[in-house]
Amino acid sequence: MEQEPDHWLALAGRGDAQASERLFERLYDELRQCAHRQLHGARGLTLSTTALVHETYLKLVHAPALPLESRRHFMALAARAMRQVLVDHARRRQADKRGGDAILVTLDERVADAGEAAFEVLALDRALDALEEIDARAARVVSLHFFGGLSFPAIAEIEGLNERTIKRDWQAARLLLADEIRGGA
Repeated sequence: MEQEPDHWLALAGRGDAQASERLFERLYDELRQCAHRQLHGARGLTLSTTALVHETYLKLVHAPALPLESRRHFMALAARAMRQVLVDHARRRQADKRGGDAILVTLDERVADAGEAAFEVLALDRALDALEEIDARAARVVSLHFFGGLSFPAIAEIEGLNERTIKRDWQAARLLLADEIRGGA
């Protein structure tokens, strides 16, 4: 019988490379869905869902041993790694082609002009960094929901809070991020 991801999580958390590979295999479809959500609606895209998942895997597998608490915790780490991959990709695109089309990422899922896409990814990243200084929990909620694709109940479980609190954090974070992005433009 196939062992559950929690078994592989425990071993991977202690630095077992083989367990990390098995965990990745077991959660590959979920990671692909998360990556697909990140890339949905992007125009002028040069990064595929598969490439995003594989680059995320490389970031995770080369990280030092981490105490992984649950599948959701692993997915939260994967969401953070995806954010880093997207930001790195946007920076490369912007450096290659100043203001050229790159990855589209918006909090309200609207479609932006492709020429602003790299700027939006980088602006969102800077805004999240600023939000983290103001309210670290709200920044985690945004990262888990937006980059990780986790539901509010799943985030509430990870954070050990009720769903209403998480939704309030989400709403407040969206306002703060919008203000930060407008102010930084």
